[in-house]
Amino acid sequence: MKALAVVLLVLLGLGVLADRVAMAIAEGQVARQLAAQSALAGPPDVDIRGFPFLTQAVGGRYEDVRISLDAETLGRREGTQAEVALTGVWVPLSAVLSGQVQEVPVERIDGTATLSYALLSDELGGDTVLRREGDGLRITRTVELLGRSVPLTAAGTVALDGDELVIDVERASGAGLPVPDELVERANDLLDLRYPIELPFGLRLLEVQPAEDGVDVRVEAVDTVLAAE
Repeated sequence: MKALAVVLLVLLGLGVLADRVAMAIAEGQVARQLAAQSALAGPPDVDIRGFPFLTQAVGGRYEDVRISLDAETLGRREGTQAEVALTGVWVPLSAVLSGQVQEVPVERIDGTATLSYALLSDELGGDTVLRREGDGLRITRTVELLGRSVPLTAAGTVALDGDELVIDVERASGAGLPVPDELVERANDLLDLRYPIELPFGLRLLEVQPAEDGVDVRVEAVDTVLAAE
């Protein structure tokens, strides 16, 4: 009986090992296919969840696929990243193994794209520094007003307008003193920002919220098909 138990454990271990090896191979193949089907600059980091993997592969449907996208993979500026979860990814095993994938149907995609404060600060230029303050943003920058360099501190809001991230300045103060009303509009023009967000997989922008290290944008796509361009 002990010998039989040992044999069963060995076989089970080999089965688990084979499952994990097959999953690793498939993750690489799926990553390359996603890059080809989504006009990415390179293969993303793919994590196929669920056990056993082989039953998913044979069925051609992957229940939970997690994808990490950095700036280089997205072909965007440093400070852009996204974490997305694909539910119900249909890729036949034969197509994965042969590399002959023409389209990748996906039932649902949910995730978050993050734009770092360093990236947005750089977009505003100068010595701008952005940080979260409650549900809004605190913006500091030295600007030229009426021929003088004035250190401005402003409270801002962040929102979405179509596929653009919008930062609006609500009130500004200079060196601890209120900025005269006639100068606030000029200050707003210097500190306001509209930044286009370009993401793969047909993702739709839902809502935006300031986070610790950047602005988080919640995204989704439903019943989408990733097709070769």
